[in-house]
Amino acid sequence: MTMEILWVKVGGLWPPDTGGRLRSFHILSELSRLHAVTVVTTHRPGEDPEALASALPRCTRVISIPHEAPKWHQPRFALHLLKSWLSRLPVDLMRHRVRGVREEVHRCLASGRFDVCIADFLVSLPNVPRKTPVPLVVFSHNVEHMIWKRLGRARSRLWERALLAVEWRKMRRYEGFACRRADLTLSVSDADRDALQRLSPGSTLHTVPTGVDVAHFAPAEVPERAFSLVYVGSMDWYPNEDAMHYFMEEILPRIRARVPETAVTVVGRNPSARLREAAAAANVHVTGTVDDVRPHVASAALFMVPLRVGGGTRLKIFEALAMAKAVVSTGIGAEGLPLVEEEHFVRADDPAGFAACAAALLRDPGRRKRLGQAGRRLVVERYAWQQVARDFGERCESLARAKGATPAGRSAAARVAAGSR
Repeated sequence: MTMEILWVKVGGLWPPDTGGRLRSFHILSELSRLHAVTVVTTHRPGEDPEALASALPRCTRVISIPHEAPKWHQPRFALHLLKSWLSRLPVDLMRHRVRGVREEVHRCLASGRFDVCIADFLVSLPNVPRKTPVPLVVFSHNVEHMIWKRLGRARSRLWERALLAVEWRKMRRYEGFACRRADLTLSVSDADRDALQRLSPGSTLHTVPTGVDVAHFAPAEVPERAFSLVYVGSMDWYPNEDAMHYFMEEILPRIRARVPETAVTVVGRNPSARLREAAAAANVHVTGTVDDVRPHVASAALFMVPLRVGGGTRLKIFEALAMAKAVVSTGIGAEGLPLVEEEHFVRADDPAGFAACAAALLRDPGRRKRLGQAGRRLVVERYAWQQVARDFGERCESLARAKGATPAGRSAAARVAAGSR
């Protein structure tokens, strides 16, 4: 069955420089080979919607609305916070309500062309009408309330913890509502699916695993820098910044006590001045935005993920494994990934343990090679994007069939068969 799909993604898709954007972009790219896909999304200042349309040439249409969600220190954030206190929406969802997106989605659904509507990320759902004429799929990349709950635990100021306690509870209620509202919720791990199922026991949920571009992320024939660690992540996302402060303050001194030559590189966009200052004091290299993360990963002896806040799955680990790199990670860092400890990665959850594991791996190239090769085999055999997108599409097709074949689906199939696309 060929479908007409409406894909709604607030928060942008281009450039694909975050885990969520990468996941969405690759699934969209693969789905558009088989289905007629219309994308309604947003872009921030400096982001190029025409480049996105060019990167998704098989999509029927790509509509992008300018929008930048205010950050907590900006005056507009206070207005969204006040509005959220007067509604059931958490502030993170309130600040992602975009009138232009809501209007475009309404027009698209009113056309009667579509077979399914996909709200990509929970923040997109408030921009979809409460009642849709087609089946609704929520693509849940994280269990959002768990991120907010963990953020609260990681904060030291009492007022921040109190505010976040309100927000994570509101987010939990909304996630349960979202699962009940959707005809189907797709999560990126079994752990996320089970957590959401507990919030909404009667809802339909399935897992579509995360994936990786195994041709793009492949082992590189470059020499490793001895005793070098690398971390990759968007530095304007709090869990990544928190991970690096935690690493530099609690873990790195312990590693250097064992391996004094240890060098560290942090790769990712928009590092804050605070992070740069801390990195300079710790003799850690921060790259900022780079065109390609692969050279930094390829030249590192060890890939690290010292996350202590987060949710969903970590694309960064799959990308490192695809490049046959050894990985040391916290349990939260590897959460939701189908990895076997000591076979595909090494797990360590406290600072002393993380430092000991990292130091041991830095001094053991044979073990690093075995871990990297096992990880590469795993992702190539089971988690290439083509396989993941096919699973995603099949779930949506099953839903559309269960709701009844539609004229939109039949007309789309006729156009594809006639070669009009």
